[in-house]
Amino acid sequence: MVKMILVALFIATGLSMNSQNLDGLTFGTDSTLDVMTWNIERFPKNGQATLTYVVDIIEALDVDVIALQEIDSKSRFEELVDNLDGWEGFYSNAEFAPLAYVYKPDVIAVREIYQIYTGMTRVFPRPPYVMDLEYRGERIILINNHFKCCGDGVLESEDDWDEETRRLDASNMLDEYVRANFPDNNVMILGDLNDIITDDFDDNVFRAFTDAPENYAFADMDIANGNFSGWSFPNWPSHIDHILVTNELFEALGNSTSDIQTIKVDEFLDGGFDEYDDNVSDHRPVALKIDIGSEVVSTGDLSASEVRLFGYPNPFRQTTTITFKSALSSTELEIYNSVGQKVGNYTLGDGQSAVVWNAEELSAGVYYVVLLIDRELAVITKLLKVD
Repeated sequence: MVKMILVALFIATGLSMNSQNLDGLTFGTDSTLDVMTWNIERFPKNGQATLTYVVDIIEALDVDVIALQEIDSKSRFEELVDNLDGWEGFYSNAEFAPLAYVYKPDVIAVREIYQIYTGMTRVFPRPPYVMDLEYRGERIILINNHFKCCGDGVLESEDDWDEETRRLDASNMLDEYVRANFPDNNVMILGDLNDIITDDFDDNVFRAFTDAPENYAFADMDIANGNFSGWSFPNWPSHIDHILVTNELFEALGNSTSDIQTIKVDEFLDGGFDEYDDNVSDHRPVALKIDIGSEVVSTGDLSASEVRLFGYPNPFRQTTTITFKSALSSTELEIYNSVGQKVGNYTLGDGQSAVVWNAEELSAGVYYVVLLIDRELAVITKLLKVD
């Protein structure tokens, strides 16, 4: 009789008979700002079962703020927030597949939250949702997005309704928005951007960002360049969920405790990805932990100037962007391998703040970047090239 009652309860609530073994599923830390993007596919796609899974997953990951996409039910979203101890939430209330945030108010102070580019259904079928927040005294702007889906992978710019063209226009408008409103602020553009970031320039809808490495970096670029097993959308498979940051955050990304991962929740479920897809989403979350408070470089005598130097990504495979305080006159960068051989040299122009170093033809290993002002050592930082 007891077994029959339990079976009836499982059927009534739509809960999977597979157990959720989330032991070991973790990500966030107390010392980093932990930001996650998650297309949670028509939430709740399997009713109460979905809500139960999502609560358990969020509590296990213990991140600080989550940008959510595809929230179909406002009442169920409010129920989700109510079931998360110590969390609060915002819901965009858009007409189609609204965006949302959940966050920890004891870590995150929300200054303002609002939608942009409303009523522009060709470019933004779902208006971007901006959270202006403060974390440990640092102001950070999150811009949550869900770009237009689908397409054939070919950008046909003469066709306004080509899916790739719509995503290209969305990227261009976000670039314009950031440059006009937050030229010197920490900004993260994140969400289900529905395209891959490794396309060649002609078909790359993110060229406004990828062609400006001195201003932007996709924190998840190594994931996109990596094995498909680490991608966010296994059903295709493809990696289409991204976190893009502005150069104000490059230094923090270079800190040794900063990290970005596709969170493979499915590997912690007895039923694997089938169980996850049936009950939660067809997208895996992508999460970034970023150490905003730590130094990333070893320095020389900085008494004459407040110079900072760092590279991102670090470690890197082929190229890395070396960023520093705007160059003064007679400023140079020199790059050395681990046995002291010079492998790179740059003379910097006034106001220059970054160079892209292509080390594709060099072997993996440790390299040292030296910043010289008037031929005097200012800063040294270490970079690691990996295979």
